[in-house]
Parts: sequence; structure tokens; C-alpha cells
Amino acid sequence: MTALDDAHRAMEAAPEDDAARLAFFGAFAGTELFLLLDEEATGGDIRPALFSVEGARYLLAFDREERLAAFSGTVSPYAALPGRGLMQMVAGEGIGIALNADAPSAFLIPPEAVDWLAATLEVAPEAAEARPVAFHAPRGVPAGLLTALDARLAASAGLATAAWLAGVDYDTGGRGHILIVTGALPGAEAALAAAVNEALTFSGVEAGWLDVAFLPTGDPALGAVAAQGLRFDIPVPEAAGPAAPGTDPAKPPRLR
Repeated sequence: MTALDDAHRAMEAAPEDDAARLAFFGAFAGTELFLLLDEEATGGDIRPALFSVEGARYLLAFDREERLAAFSGTVSPYAALPGRGLMQMVAGEGIGIALNADAPSAFLIPPEAVDWLAATLEVAPEAAEARPVAFHAPRGVPAGLLTALDARLAASAGLATAAWLAGVDYDTGGRGHILIVTGALPGAEAALAAAVNEALTFSGVEAGWLDVAFLPTGDPALGAVAAQGLRFDIPVPEAAGPAAPGTDPAKPPRLR
């Protein structure tokens, strides 16, 4: 069983639960998927295998290489990319996503749902300026948000070293919660902030907000945050062989 299988099972068990449905789509967005191709990728271009279901076109994506191989029955070309990237790649093309065919989490995401999800993910975090004057233990944070944050930060392996969630008081008189990220790679701040924003979006928290700040390793302020906050470790990526098409986020594949 995979994380997508678990999220799918929870959604199917509670069809009227919006939070469970959002959690499934959040898991989908953050999962690395293996997209079945018609032919080997050429440069940055890919040609997905497309199938017709009830008059709509669908591409096939799996959360395990083994599932793709079992479905195709042979060695097949594929591209690997996160669910969010796949949705953004096909949004507006009238193409749906057939997820994990013949697996416990088999699910059809129709073209209109793909478009809605891609538009939801395009909502970017907003920059703001305020100076924290005190930190305290986080209070009243929904369990769904904690789970989503843990999953998103775990999927950001190598982009930073750790993060702390804490309550915060600002010099403006405002109060809230903040996620302090340390050891971020240069240029990775936007991707990490977007991952946190995505966790908030799919956690089912209505009208919620969460500030994100970045501090270098060894910054004196980290002591106060670590003493009060909830720590999330961000894993170091495992060494791997040659990357499959689409695995480099700086060079996403193009649909053709």
C-alpha cells in the first residue's frame, strides 16, 4: 500500500467528507508519478500514451514504476514528475488523468477536475513584512494541516534541512503561526513556500493562513523558535542513477 492508496481509501470511506477528498488530491499533487509514454522522450518533449474513456482522453500515471510495468506488461518508456507538474502540463488540453489503473487507488480525474486543480495550485503565496517579537508553542493547529506539512516537507528532500512550526507575535500587534525553514538551498525559497501553501490549501482548513520565513543555519533566532516550536526534519535525498525524463524540476517535460 502506498500513501495514495491510503488517501484514496479514506476518501472512498467518507464520500461526503470534503477534507478527505482534499487530502487525496493533496497527496496526488505531491506524489512523484510515472507517466506512460508512447515513445521515448526527445529532449524536453514527451508524447504520453492516451486512452479514450467515455468520450474523453486520459493519460496513464502510476505512483510506482512496478505498477506501470505490470499494467503495460512490458518495458515501456515513461516520464517521472510530481502530480502538480502533471496537472499543470495538461491543464486546458481537455485531457484527464487515469491514476494507478488496476491498483487499489485506481481513480479517474476528468479534464475539468484537472483544470480546477491546476488553477488551485497556481495561487501563489503573498509576500509580507512584519517583525516577530516573540514565539510560543503552536496552539489549535488542525491535525490535517500537520499531516500535510509533514508530507510536503518530506517531499522537499534536499531543498532545506529542517523547519519549525511555532506561534508568533508580531511588532504590528498581530498573532498567528509561522513555519521557520533553515538551511534552504539558494533559490529554493519559492518552491518551499509554494509547498507550504499547497499543504494549507489541501488540508481542509477554511480561511487559514500560515507565514513562512527562512533563516540560515546557526541564526541566533533559531534557539527561541526551537525551544517553542514543533520540528519537521527534511530528509537528504538518496543517491540515484541517471534521472528519468521529467525528474529535474528545472527542466520539466513539455507535452507534444
